[in-house]
Amino acid sequence: MVEIKPDEISAIIRKQLSGYSGEADVYEVGTVLQVGDGIARIYGLTRVMASELVEFPNGVFGMVLNLEEDSVGCVLFGESKLVKEGDTVKRTGKVTSIPVGDAMLGRVITPLGAPLDGKGPINTTKTLPIERKALGVIQRHPVKEPLQTGITAIDSMIPIGRGQRELIIGDRQTGKTAVALDAIVNQKYTHTAEAKALGIEPVYCIYVAIGQKSSTVAQVVAKLRDYGAMEYTTVITASASDPAPLQFIAPYSGATLGEYFRDNGKHALVVYDDLSKQAAAYRELSLLLRRPPGREAYPGDVFYVHSRLLERASKLSAELGGGSLTAFPIIETQQGDVSAYIPTNVISITDGQIYLEPNLFNAGVRPAINVGISVSRVGGSAQIKAMRKVAGSLKLDLAQYRELEAFAKFGSDLDASTTKTLSRGARLVELLKQGQYAPVPVEKQVISVFLGINGLMDVLAVDEVKKFEKEFHEFAEQKYPEMYKSIRESKQLSDETSSLIKKAADEFLSIFKKS
Repeated sequence: MVEIKPDEISAIIRKQLSGYSGEADVYEVGTVLQVGDGIARIYGLTRVMASELVEFPNGVFGMVLNLEEDSVGCVLFGESKLVKEGDTVKRTGKVTSIPVGDAMLGRVITPLGAPLDGKGPINTTKTLPIERKALGVIQRHPVKEPLQTGITAIDSMIPIGRGQRELIIGDRQTGKTAVALDAIVNQKYTHTAEAKALGIEPVYCIYVAIGQKSSTVAQVVAKLRDYGAMEYTTVITASASDPAPLQFIAPYSGATLGEYFRDNGKHALVVYDDLSKQAAAYRELSLLLRRPPGREAYPGDVFYVHSRLLERASKLSAELGGGSLTAFPIIETQQGDVSAYIPTNVISITDGQIYLEPNLFNAGVRPAINVGISVSRVGGSAQIKAMRKVAGSLKLDLAQYRELEAFAKFGSDLDASTTKTLSRGARLVELLKQGQYAPVPVEKQVISVFLGINGLMDVLAVDEVKKFEKEFHEFAEQKYPEMYKSIRESKQLSDETSSLIKKAADEFLSIFKKS
């Protein structure tokens, strides 16, 4: 990614300020009282708005956050050393905005819309404010349309609908970003002619990287490009070396770009990676602005910071075009403590969470989803009927297996029923393991889960399950393609298709055993 110069940032902001002359009357001019640590205190801007852009000398812009009786607190988007006490500050009359449009797809940008990928300027003239009021209940529609992630464990047990807010939570290095990137890569299918023929509308993706190393973001962009996902994705990055104000506004910029697609009747998915770092950036700004600290030194309104962001995800009513904005906020926990301040805040705002557990990750279960405390509050209404039919008992079976597994370690004698539950559970866990960047089409997911739930793999050794699944699909796609076609087109699992799956499984099992 290219380095962006301060004068380029100010040029991008000026372009957004159409109609702003750079001249101002006496009410629109103030004086810097104090500056330091990316914060300026200004006297004299009596009519300034919250979140308004103000202009300092040397091309530095700032955003107003504190409106006090005798002064204004402002965060700087440029270098503090370019601003000094006594400098003149001018109002722009515009709240902080970001360029939006289809031209943003395939680009890597800053939270203010400046390109970072070295591909030249972005050709779009439309801008929208980064802070927008979430739509009310009347303008919304129930979440019913599935957003397929391509991850069998999620699509079968923790289904996500278009317009939902699903939290991805866990310790560092447990595969949180991997889950989100797999979901982005899987949306490639929605842009195909086959999906269009089946009435599946395309999903446009926004990946917001907050407080990450630039090298990590570059690797993510390279992977998305390798898998053909950058064509429908925008990456917004405020790296660890960027000022705290940019890290704070980055998720709002992502939400605004997502709302552009949603409000035009399209579907968007936005990943906030991660909101723990945004909360830390906001804490830094708040303490420097002399706002009173509360629990864990976070200001009292940090809940509102995240709630007003995540409330913007929604499925619109048919009268407003029926578009949707789905949000995947990511939160990093410390030592698995989901009861800390920020995790509990975001859990209470979202429509469910996917909890990734370090112990499962280290045991080789990928994705390392703890099915006990992972939940989707939308549930089966965000699944196709075929998946709802086969996966109904899957979550319960796995939860029972985890309980019995812990009990069985004591080495006591087990009855036949318990042994059967443990045997089935071990094979289901193996079946749900999945590599990264290997999304599975929903019809294959349904058939795989059907095989596991109905005990058609119970005769196999645990380490043979994945090999059997892979080779079974290769065999069945050649000999019984109609069962895949039936599920894909009707989204139902008919009795005829069920019988066909059982017939194909019995036939292939005899071939598999011989080999």
